[in-house]
Amino acid sequence: MNLLNRRAAVAVLAASLASVAWAQSFPSKPLKIIVPFGAGGVADLTARTVGQKLSLSLGQPVVIENKPGAGGIGASDAVAKSAPDGHTLLLMSNASAVTATLFKSLPYDTVKDFTPVSTLGFFDIAVVTASDSKFKTMGDLLAYAKANPGKLNIGSINIGSTQNLAAELFKSNAGAEMQIVPFNGTPAVVTALRGGQIDAAVEILAPMMGQIKGGALRALAVTSEKRSALLPDVPTAKESGLPAYVASSWNALAVPSGTPKDVVARLHREIAAAVNDPEVSKRLRELNIEPRASTPEQSQAFLQSEIKRWGDVIIKANIPRQ
Repeated sequence: MNLLNRRAAVAVLAASLASVAWAQSFPSKPLKIIVPFGAGGVADLTARTVGQKLSLSLGQPVVIENKPGAGGIGASDAVAKSAPDGHTLLLMSNASAVTATLFKSLPYDTVKDFTPVSTLGFFDIAVVTASDSKFKTMGDLLAYAKANPGKLNIGSINIGSTQNLAAELFKSNAGAEMQIVPFNGTPAVVTALRGGQIDAAVEILAPMMGQIKGGALRALAVTSEKRSALLPDVPTAKESGLPAYVASSWNALAVPSGTPKDVVARLHREIAAAVNDPEVSKRLRELNIEPRASTPEQSQAFLQSEIKRWGDVIIKANIPRQ
């Protein structure tokens, strides 16, 4: 081995040993999970539930910092610019994939500037109507939409949200002209449904469960791959005449790119163990979240597929880029 090759080998060995030493000393201080949503929501509760278990297994406090607003851009930018040492994590969601196409420019690259560590869970989206609606099934809704082009009004929260894009995806899969009506929040959607201002709505199931269980609203279908454990008698959209209509919301944890692989591997092991812990899984299912961990490689591939998927919906729906 010549001198140049020997020096290169020594450099590689030194870097490897440094990475191992760094991983062995990790974590050396409290961890922070930055959540792009307000306290008390599904994303926040997911982060707190998993974070509490991580704190026990890692031997360091896990602090949840809520940083809502602007499609999660501020929260994502803060993590992208943080030290790539595994101590600052981002709670990713559908919004992370949506903003990649919805915004003309971002202060970070959603794919290149983050290393997804693991998904945490997936939660259902549902198509709902008022309990006194003439639409008793998804078949009724689809038949009306096709027989009355442009007359069906489907509500969702604000344009560009997961729910709004899921409504656009519903419209596309139904192959019928209908109006997508955006509102500034779930309470406004519920009020419009109950008041008859809209015919149906596409919304995350969890915040609608009280209204459904109380008899004010009716779930026509869930848009996940399988039926919801909370509403086992409600069919999926696939079972209801829309075989290609599948849309679920999700959460994942990511670190800044450049974080040492051994640290990412340690975080993945601990996060996966937390998600699969019986008590954590039970708590997540009570929130209507299906616990599901994944490898960093699977998480990265999933993020890229979600960016393409929702990007296609945005382009097809002619939603203006912000």
